[in-house]
Amino acid sequence: MAQVSEFDLIRDYFRWGGSPDSVRVGVGDDAAILRVPQGCELVVSVDTFNAGIHFPHETPPHAIGYKALAVNLSDLAAMGATPAWFTLAISLPQADTHWVAELARGMRELAQQHNIFLVGGDTTRGALSITVQVMGFVPCGAGLLRSHAQHGDLIAVSGTLGDAAAGLAVVQQRLQLPTAAADYCVHRLNYPTPRNPLSDLLLQYAHACMDISDGLVADLEHILRASGVGARLDRELVPCSAALQLMSEAQRLNFALSGGDDYELLFTLPSSALPVLTRAAGSLGVRITVIGQVDEMQQGLLINHRFSDGRRGYEHFSSE
Repeated sequence: MAQVSEFDLIRDYFRWGGSPDSVRVGVGDDAAILRVPQGCELVVSVDTFNAGIHFPHETPPHAIGYKALAVNLSDLAAMGATPAWFTLAISLPQADTHWVAELARGMRELAQQHNIFLVGGDTTRGALSITVQVMGFVPCGAGLLRSHAQHGDLIAVSGTLGDAAAGLAVVQQRLQLPTAAADYCVHRLNYPTPRNPLSDLLLQYAHACMDISDGLVADLEHILRASGVGARLDRELVPCSAALQLMSEAQRLNFALSGGDDYELLFTLPSSALPVLTRAAGSLGVRITVIGQVDEMQQGLLINHRFSDGRRGYEHFSSE
């Protein structure tokens, strides 16, 4: 195993070049100097990935790099923002060049797909941890918020739900599935698909939006509280993959309603916008499913005529 310095790692694996004109100074100086386009606001999000908490220790480094960027890109998508730049801070137990090369490769492959550029960061020695900060643009005043859901809005999601939680259960040997289904769920855990191609569409048609990181019910309740509205959710409409269809209904719904890490988009929109949005999303290869409606209730979430029982997604500081 080769050992190298911090500066060797940056030079060899994270100076990718090819920066756009918006990057005046990027990787290699004390700080980046960046140009925000006229008429746009800067959207910024940051997430930290800790080994054993956000990903199992045995996760391949290529998947870790990919996912660390993907979850941040998903935040930009939820705001309707166009990706622009990101910074990266890594804490490593040791400078394993093969491991770092694979991490960088996974991250770089996704960055190139979404035209986002690495402009700085930091490396240090310590427990394995990866922090990514993303930055993007949105037209002034146009960013999507959690707090703008309106009475009568339809509630919709992209893709299918519950796959990543099932994948984690497979990795942790809490769930057994046929090989193809298990592999699919583990892949969805390690390689979530950020829905940034939907951003322009959602800016046009959606009222409120967020990505599903902590579970559908928990994240929908975030929107309802922020918007001061209530909603009805039909659990039978929640979209599940063929892999989840192999499970019992109770198990499938548990993953789909409460499982996190899907990074699909959850949004509200007027019913009049649904046909055109569904067609446009379909042209991008993205499935849109209506799962409920914002109604006249002042608060609370009804799931198949019963109030939510308080089930929550993942919470870092929960005692349970």
